[in-house]
Amino acid sequence: MKNRMPKLFMQSGAEVKELRQKMRLNQFEFWGPLGVTQSGGSRYESGRDMPKPVQMLLHLAYAPERQAGAMMEYLRGRKE
Repeated sequence: MKNRMPKLFMQSGAEVKELRQKMRLNQFEFWGPLGVTQSGGSRYESGRDMPKPVQMLLHLAYAPERQAGAMMEYLRGRKE
């Protein structure tokens, strides 16, 4: 049985913006650790499509520990 990718924690820019604001982070502080520029993060938050790798990084960085762990297991190719 193939390991399935977990449902992504954040899928829309609106969800990401809401999380960032709840965390009281500016765009530079929120996006910077992911290697995304402030202007790139702003575009995603404004509705531009987010590439799957960016969504996966968001998941790893900001999802609850259990969800982030499930993504790591998926990326490593291990079965749960």
